[in-house]
Amino acid sequence: MQWTKESEQNVYANRWFSVNLADVALPDGRHLDHFLIRMRPVAVATVVNEADEVLLLWRHRFITDSWGWELAAGVVEDGEDVAVAAARELEEETGWRPGPLHHLMSVEPSNGLTDARHHVYWADEGTYVGHPVDDFESERREWVPLKLVPDLVARGEVPAANMAAALLLLHHLRLGQDARP
Repeated sequence: MQWTKESEQNVYANRWFSVNLADVALPDGRHLDHFLIRMRPVAVATVVNEADEVLLLWRHRFITDSWGWELAAGVVEDGEDVAVAAARELEEETGWRPGPLHHLMSVEPSNGLTDARHHVYWADEGTYVGHPVDDFESERREWVPLKLVPDLVARGEVPAANMAAALLLLHHLRLGQDARP
């Protein structure tokens, strides 16, 4: 069954997102008002080193009042290449400049509410260039063994679904058969 958007109007907008109201026709002919959030693309990045450790940020999210491990992330600026944005965010938030980036995945974290797309990249090398410019984004930055990722996710220490999915995929790609008990 496919829903059809008949119209859409803006309710609120700023540089990061807009809140819109859509008139949606349901397959049975009924209509409903549906709010949606239109967002800029988000670029996400990390580095996995030779020891199979992943560079993570430990941060607090005031909206959910929760702490957790995350990857560096931020919005893609107008005209900016997504991979360039991912590298920029990683350096700004961690102080590490990634080597060549590899696309890991693109996900829609909440496609029933928003058109947000998160594009996740990783590098297998990086260079420390200094204290992060955006050090206010996290309490600390750490190299965490990839082998710990499934347990971190299971304990709720990676609360964001997009971050959990990316880390579990990296775990699988890097450790594969060796990661099984």
